[in-house]
This record gives sequence, C-alpha cells and structure tokens, in this order.
Amino acid sequence: MRARFIGKDPCSQEGQSPTLFATDRTDRRTFIAQGWVVTDAQALADVGPVPHGEAIIEIPEDVLRLYSVDCVHDGN
Repeated sequence: MRARFIGKDPCSQEGQSPTLFATDRTDRRTFIAQGWVVTDAQALADVGPVPHGEAIIEIPEDVLRLYSVDCVHDGN
C-alpha cells in the first residue's frame, strides 16, 4: 500500500501537523490520518473500548476538509 500526501493543518507548527494521506488500495477507498493521540479521560470514556491495533486521534476540522477537496478532484 502506498500513501499520497493530501495536505496538513495550515495552522500547525512545523513537525506538529495533523496530516491527511490517501492510500492506493484497490478494494476500497481509504485514508491515513496523522493526528494528536487522545489522552483526555472523558473523551476516551465517551468513545468506549478501542480494539487492539486501533487508536483514537484528534484532527482539526481544516484537515477533514481536505478529504472533501480530494474527493472532488478524484471525481468521487
């Protein structure tokens, strides 16, 4: 699997940027999100158990908007 850079949080400092990537999977459209690991006890309690191999991350709304822009450019 390869990852293609889509964009990063324009408000973040260098080296601390939540980032969004698209993958080249052929069986389904997927993305890789780099974000801040959620450590807030209340947020983790609200989410509930996290399966092994998964993580809860926080990413800014601006980074999520990059998903919409990427889908428009790809025609999806």
